[in-house]
Amino acid sequence: QVQLVESGGGLVQAGGSLTLSCAVSGGTFSKYAMGWFRQAPGKEREFVAAISWRGDNTGYADSVKGRFTISRDNAKNTMYLQMNDLKPADTAIYYCAARPYYSGIDYYTGIYDYDYWGQGTQVTVSS
Repeated sequence: QVQLVESGGGLVQAGGSLTLSCAVSGGTFSKYAMGWFRQAPGKEREFVAAISWRGDNTGYADSVKGRFTISRDNAKNTMYLQMNDLKPADTAIYYCAARPYYSGIDYYTGIYDYDYWGQGTQVTVSS
């Protein structure tokens, strides 16, 4: 059974930084395409960033491009999201997600593309 556990969330002032981690167990992490999503109160879950199984291709939502960086360490079965210049609008529960990769598709940006989800970690950015 594949399990994903997020960590690293917290309270930070606007302009600050946080790094989220997503530890994966129970599966072959190096064969998964991975992604980060977030959900703010009263809003739908939205795509934040995604990374290919080898880590050589990434994609970002326009709202975080240039501020957030997604990465992975296949030796540690862990994915990361480095978040810089945080804004109050980034306040949300952040979820990591995983799915087996298929040849020809580098990464996935849709919620329904993913098979496995973590429980989420809260990020709160104060103004």
